This record gives sequence, structure tokens and C-alpha cells, in this order.
Amino acid sequence: MAFGTQDDTDDVMNEINMTPMVDIMLVLLIIFIITVPVLKHSINVELPQASTEAQVIKPETLRLAVDAQGAYFMDETPVSDAELGPRLQAAAARTPQPELHIRGDKSVRYERVVQAMAAAQQAGLKKIGFITEPKS
Repeated sequence: MAFGTQDDTDDVMNEINMTPMVDIMLVLLIIFIITVPVLKHSINVELPQASTEAQVIKPETLRLAVDAQGAYFMDETPVSDAELGPRLQAAAARTPQPELHIRGDKSVRYERVVQAMAAAQQAGLKKIGFITEPKS
């Protein structure tokens, strides 16, 4: 036994054995050949056509303005203090419930705006917002 000599059997293989890969491909081919006809047999149903856009029902907006003297205006018409509550209750009973946008004059007493908010809350309005103008 001599050290440092190589036999012809110890050579490194330079080729990839393709047999296992071909076997796997044949098995997959057979599986696909069997399953494709099974998938084709289905019940034909004509489905109704529908649009993919979601319908957005935008509630109308009530505009409540409080002028510099503290008078209320609902949608540009004057409203007395006694009429404000019932008008807001009637609006709260609508479906979908409208949004209330309050515009208050900058010189009006804060108390008048708070009274309008309290009347809206007692009427059951859920969405109340304030309208402001950006500084220029």
C-alpha cells in the first residue's frame, strides 16, 4: 500500500446524475394528467353580474349657524330657541342620520354655541362638527 498514489476509482464525478430528476418529473406529469380532468367537471352556474364599487350613502348635512347676536339659522333659515330642539329631534329620527355642522361667529358668546351642541346631543344626533375658516 503506497501513500500518495491515486486509483482510477477515486476520480471526482464531473456529471450530474439526471435519473432522479427525470423520475420526479414523470411522477408530477402523471399527477397533473390525472387531476386536470377532475377539475374540469364542475357544475355550470350563471352568476349575476354586480358592480365592484361599494355603494356609499352619504347622509345629508344640517348646517346650523350662530350669528354675532346669538341667533340660530338652520340651513339659512332663522330658527328660534324653542324651535331648535324639535327640528334637531326630527333630523335625528331620519335614516341615515344627518351630520350637524355648526358655524359660529367669532364674536358670539361661547354659551350660545354650547347650547346648540347640548340641544343636538339631547336630540340624539351622533355626528357634530364645527366649520372654521383657515387663516390667510
